Amino acid sequence: MAATSSVSEVRRARFAQRLPAELSELDGPTHGIVDLPLHLVWSGLSRFDLDQPRLRMSCYRIVLAEGQHDDLVRYLNKELLIGMWPILRTLISRDIRDVWESAFNELGSSTQAAA
Repeated sequence: MAATSSVSEVRRARFAQRLPAELSELDGPTHGIVDLPLHLVWSGLSRFDLDQPRLRMSCYRIVLAEGQHDDLVRYLNKELLIGMWPILRTLISRDIRDVWESAFNELGSSTQAAA
């Protein structure tokens, strides 16, 4: 059991290091086509139409899970992230969810408002 906790702590620390200082740094596109680079998507779909909700959700899941700081600020948008968070939080790992919600009150409050 301790090993599982240790792995989770390491994962959370890695995700936390990637975070922007503030959500306002997330200045990614809100519409149109996004082509994610190979270091984020090494197999499968790499082109996402942000105007299609399912593709937008898939894009955000990938960037949250695989992206480094520069990827997060380039591909994510603050308003879209906050708006999608009540659903998106259920589709990402607990480690990612906990790190983002601990760092940004806006995400925790959007979750409570949706509940």
